[in-house]
Amino acid sequence: MRSDNSSLAVKHFVLVAGEASGDLLGAGLIEALRKRFPNAKFSGIAGPRMRAAGCDAWVQAESLAVMGLLEIIPHLPRLLRIRRDLIARVLREHADIYIGVDFKEFNLNVAKRLKRKGMRTVQYVSPQVWAWRESRVHGISESVDAILCLLPFEKDFYDRHVGPGETNAHFVGHPLADRIPLHLDQKSARLAIGLPQELSSQCIALLPGSRRSEVSRLAPDFAATVAWLVRERPTLRFIAAMASADATEQFRKALEAAGVLPHVLLIEGRAQDVLAASDAVLLASGTAALEALLVKRPMVVVYRADWFTTFLFKHLKLMKAPFFALPNLLADKRLVPEYLNLEVRADVLGPALLAQLDRDDKPQLVATFVSIHEALRRNASDRAAEVVADVLGRA
Repeated sequence: MRSDNSSLAVKHFVLVAGEASGDLLGAGLIEALRKRFPNAKFSGIAGPRMRAAGCDAWVQAESLAVMGLLEIIPHLPRLLRIRRDLIARVLREHADIYIGVDFKEFNLNVAKRLKRKGMRTVQYVSPQVWAWRESRVHGISESVDAILCLLPFEKDFYDRHVGPGETNAHFVGHPLADRIPLHLDQKSARLAIGLPQELSSQCIALLPGSRRSEVSRLAPDFAATVAWLVRERPTLRFIAAMASADATEQFRKALEAAGVLPHVLLIEGRAQDVLAASDAVLLASGTAALEALLVKRPMVVVYRADWFTTFLFKHLKLMKAPFFALPNLLADKRLVPEYLNLEVRADVLGPALLAQLDRDDKPQLVATFVSIHEALRRNASDRAAEVVADVLGRA
């Protein structure tokens, strides 16, 4: 490893993100690290935002985005080859630190191998050890010098299971909470995305996911739910926030097949505006649920896994958390409805969305969302950079 640890040495940070949410986190971290290390070099596996922030992409993150236990199998040879080449290059270039950004299974495996070689390693975004396979907690702590947690209960979990004096987990907050204002104006958001200004028309936002496999699993049910709602409440408007051109085309086909394409405005890459313009949201579980919380919108959260993943979770009882939707996990109670697998169908989701639109307790729900938002606002990128700098200082 590099022997010159002086503050004048040019630091080489390797960051690896494998999906859109990690790319966003990685870009913010690069910008925060550059304030501390103006001459630093950034390399690794990067998405468009990380590349724009100055990360030299050895591999593009878009090529790694795979979801589900079954779906990863055909991609295993390619992923293993990328992992092998990545480890070799990190060592060959004498990088100063390896930072895995989300994409946990891949990154923690790489971090463990690099740490054995004497390299400093950090995992930005904890695996969901609090939800399933709790036994992983000790192995994770041994694989990295620091775990940067986005959610407060994650650090509490590590403290309980590893010990507060021994844990290397740090709660840094969530960058989305820093970036999204506490209050967003619905009228301005509707104007921004080109919706007519009749605010008397209620609007439902649709976020069917970012990965191809996720959208393909949920698109037919989302489209069927739109058809159900159009029949029940014809005045409703629908806007869909799409992560990519590919996702847009997939969702367009499902809407067309259900005969509701004219009812839905498809918008790429502007999820925050779409959420702020809406009155309620139907979305795929994940970061989108947190974003809807931060925008303070009632929501219905769904998740549909492949059959093999479903079988494992059901019969091996791997799932430990009482909820899977982030708003419910953060509040430690059922704030919003969440539906899994066979429950994800129009006759369930349609009535649930109407109930969200007509909630009597909206002021209390918004107040709870504001409280959670404030708790997550910690200047996350700067705090994460501070921990990374501290880990480097120990080298």
